Formats: sequence, C-alpha cells, structure tokens
Amino acid sequence: MPSLETVRSFLAEETGLAVVSTVRADGSVLSSVVNCGVIDHPVSGEPRVALVSMGSAARLGHIRRGSPVTATARRGWKWVSVTGPAELIGPADNANDLDSDRIRILLRDIFTAAGGTHDDWDEYDRAMRDEGRTAVLVEPGRILGRE
Repeated sequence: MPSLETVRSFLAEETGLAVVSTVRADGSVLSSVVNCGVIDHPVSGEPRVALVSMGSAARLGHIRRGSPVTATARRGWKWVSVTGPAELIGPADNANDLDSDRIRILLRDIFTAAGGTHDDWDEYDRAMRDEGRTAVLVEPGRILGRE
C-alpha cells in the first residue's frame, strides 16, 4: 500500500504533474492536469497534497459544495492516487483567517513543492493576487497505487 511519502516522491518527478478530479453537482467528474506537491498545512502542520488553482476554476465551486478531490500521478506503469476532502485558502476562502502575507507565502510554497521556480517572485505574487489564486489542500484520506 503506498504512503504519503510515495505520493511526495511521485509528485517530485515531472514538476508535480497529476490529474485532479472533483465531482460536479450533477454527479459527473471534472478532471484536469495540474501541478501538485506535498506540503505541511499552514496551521495544523499535517501533510497535504496541494495545488494552486485559478480563482475562477470550476473545481473551487465543487470543493466548496463538499466534493472530495482525487489527485493521481502516473510515472510509467506505476501510479499513485490520493482522495480526500480539501480545504481552500485564498481571497474568497480563508477559514483559518491567515493574513495576506501568509497566503502569499503558502502559494509560493505549493508552487515550489510542485517543482516550480521563478525569476521574479514579486511578479509571481502580483499574478497570483490578480488572478485570485487559491490554495487547494487535500487531506490524504485514501491512498492507492501501484508502486
């Protein structure tokens, strides 16, 4: 049975590419390819699979409605999948009441955990703010895979 460390290892390859799926209100599944990484939750310290989402992304509405999130990474014939409830932290979702500087750092942490680098962090921060980017933190309720 794969562990969260297996997930971390998979996501450390290929700049964290994974398929993320949520459930629409009609029960159909929405999937998209995103960059994910494993980080510690900014309040609880518990590890989470994390991604940064556009503020206008449909997946955010699904998560607000209670949809679980599944993130699946494949590397050759091996794969790993994490499913669980997700928490949103961003301009429209901030249940932990994090200040804007802590959210800015959280978005950077997720980006770098997914293998991202940037030459101009001020520009990165501006784009994240202007696009209403939101952190999606998936609690690893179930981990499956083929190692």
